[in-house]
Amino acid sequence: MRTGAPAMSAARAAWFLDFDGTLVELAETPDQVRVEAEVVNMVRELERASRGAVALISGRRVEDIDRLFEPLRLPVAGQHGAERRGASGRLYRYPARGMAAMRGLLRAWVESRPGLLLEDKGSTLAVHFRRSPELAEELGAFMQQLVERTHGRYCLQGGKMVFEIRPSGMDKGSSVLEFVREPPFAGRIPVFVGDDITDESAFAVVLSLGGIAVKVGDGNTIAPWRLQGVADVHAWIRRNVAAKPRDKEAR
Repeated sequence: MRTGAPAMSAARAAWFLDFDGTLVELAETPDQVRVEAEVVNMVRELERASRGAVALISGRRVEDIDRLFEPLRLPVAGQHGAERRGASGRLYRYPARGMAAMRGLLRAWVESRPGLLLEDKGSTLAVHFRRSPELAEELGAFMQQLVERTHGRYCLQGGKMVFEIRPSGMDKGSSVLEFVREPPFAGRIPVFVGDDITDESAFAVVLSLGGIAVKVGDGNTIAPWRLQGVADVHAWIRRNVAAKPRDKEAR
C-alpha cells in the first residue's frame, strides 16, 4: 500500500469516481449531502481534460446524482449498477422484480425501531443505522432473511453504517466493465477512486485491466494506493487535470 496516488495525464485515463466519501464528505443522512460549486467545476474540468471519459459510480439513484451535479450530466452508474447511463445518454435499469414484498416487510420493521432510515431507491433498498449502531447485528440478520427468500435474485451488501439489498450480479465492478467497452472509456487506463467496501469490486476490475485503484480513508483494501480524505482526492484530481499528456505516468 502506497500513500498518495500516481501523477498522470487526465487525457489518458478513464475516470471512475465514487461519490459519497470520495468527492464529498459523508453526512448523517444522504439528504444532507450538498455538492459545492467548486466540486462541480472540478469534475467539469476533469471531463473536459479527459474528453468526456468521466463516470460517477454510486449507490445513489442516477436522478439524485444528476440533481446534485446540475448542470452537469455525466455518465453514471447508480444503485451499484442496477441502473446505468453511458456517454450516449441511454439509461439502462434493472427491473425490480420481487422488490415490493421486501419493501413492505422492511419498511414495517424499520418503522418499529427508532433511529433507522430506510432509503428506497427503486431497484435497491438501503437502511442506514448511523443513529442506532446498536441495531446493526439485528438489522443485518433480518435483511439477510429477506434476501434468502428471493432464491438468489437479490443479495445483501454492507457499507459504512448501512446495509443494502441489491440485485445479485450487479455491483460497481460490473458497471466499470460495461463502461470500458464503450467510447470514450475504451482503450484508456481505467482509474477507480472510492472509500467503501462497496468499491472493492471496482478496484478488482480496474486492477485486472492494468489500471489504478485508489482507496480513500482507512480500512482494508486491495487498492495499492491510498488518499487520506476528500480534500486529498480533490487536490489529486486538480493536479492530474493540470498535467500535460507527455508527463510520465506511474502504474
